[in-house]
Amino acid sequence: MTVGIIGAGLTGLTLGTLIDDCELLESSAECGGLCRSLTEEGFTFDCTGSHIIFSRDREVLNFMLDKLGTNVVRCRRNTKVLYKGNYVKYPFENGLSELTFFDRLDCLSGFVTAPLKRMNKNNKHRAANFKEWLYLNFGRGIAERYLIPYNEKIWKYSTADMSTSWVDGRVPRPPMGDILKSALGIPTEGYKHQLNFYYPKRGGISALIRSMERECRGKIEKGFEVRAISHENGRWTVSNGKECREYDSIIATQPIFSIIRALKHVPHSVYAAVQGLRYNSLITVMLGLDEEYLNDFSWIYIPDADCLPHRVAFPSNYSKEVAPPGKSSLIAEITYNRGDAIDRMTNEELIARTIRDLDKKGIINKDRVCLARVRRTKLAYVVYDLDYERKMSLIRSFLNRVGIQVAGRFAEFQYLNMDACVRKAMNLADDIRDRREEGRGGELSNCGG
Repeated sequence: MTVGIIGAGLTGLTLGTLIDDCELLESSAECGGLCRSLTEEGFTFDCTGSHIIFSRDREVLNFMLDKLGTNVVRCRRNTKVLYKGNYVKYPFENGLSELTFFDRLDCLSGFVTAPLKRMNKNNKHRAANFKEWLYLNFGRGIAERYLIPYNEKIWKYSTADMSTSWVDGRVPRPPMGDILKSALGIPTEGYKHQLNFYYPKRGGISALIRSMERECRGKIEKGFEVRAISHENGRWTVSNGKECREYDSIIATQPIFSIIRALKHVPHSVYAAVQGLRYNSLITVMLGLDEEYLNDFSWIYIPDADCLPHRVAFPSNYSKEVAPPGKSSLIAEITYNRGDAIDRMTNEELIARTIRDLDKKGIINKDRVCLARVRRTKLAYVVYDLDYERKMSLIRSFLNRVGIQVAGRFAEFQYLNMDACVRKAMNLADDIRDRREEGRGGELSNCGG
């Protein structure tokens, strides 16, 4: 059974390494999707946003690490939230002892009384929106000081207009004991699944992609933009407008928008649902600095509205080999929506504003910047508005009816980390393997009859 895999990002390449009889169709000249790196003047940056490798799923983690072989380093997270000019331990609720007495007291009292407020809502623990969920699970102090301003900065969307369907596993609720210890100055750790993480020693996150691409050699057709998908007589036909490819089954890992555009006879309600899906775009400002030691942070979160980036990562603290000797690097991430004020800024304006803001915050010395680059990524984050589930239910039902399997962040239109994309690909590959084994078993039993 020949499988056509549309898209050669992380999900598609994982499928390609696990399925023998398959072909990958990639629209661009480069594989990787959101996992891409840029190397210039001895600096290597993850140009679509900073990536790290971690997972609670040991099988998935081992899969990614095996692809890197010896080209990997293990790091321990040292991440901060920049709050009122101070670096507070991340997650914010695990760094309460670093706040002023009043801030600490307000955060602690809000967290302690939050369970009572949940019970007072007629014993219903389900919040109506993300903002309400933050109040009910973290209390007013933590929600208003950090979680609400940061989330509204990154999503460019009101938390009151966002659903809660995505929060499980993404915004873990901390144990009461950890919060009490944190307020008393007793060290605690949150988000323990990423406390220790991995990163390629050389090549940035693209090193993982290049390794998988080598395994898929001979299976990948680059520059093949899928414009039409059809199904007749038990076979799938995929066309770029000039040539056609035929497969027994297909798995689409490209964005849902292009999948739906390529299909015929799509109901108007499904088209409307797809057009109504919300997402954020991302600007990555990559800076090289002419100083060997900048700080010892992994990354920092910046909820302040007066600073353009919402997050700054320091890849040269992951691996010394992604920056030239004696220099360091950072990646500043800025979300935007098409046509907004940030989108209208030129690359030169973005660089100047980012350098100025980070210098003002004391994160860098503007005079030590020796390299600056900008990359814009149209599809970066899935935004879960209050109508998300209804729209996705329509889209999933339609795709199930026509028999197209989807996998990956923007194919499934879910906020998936790298490990979740790999897990989905592994599960699909297992399903295909099982179906093939069942088919062989049927053929053998028929022959024996």
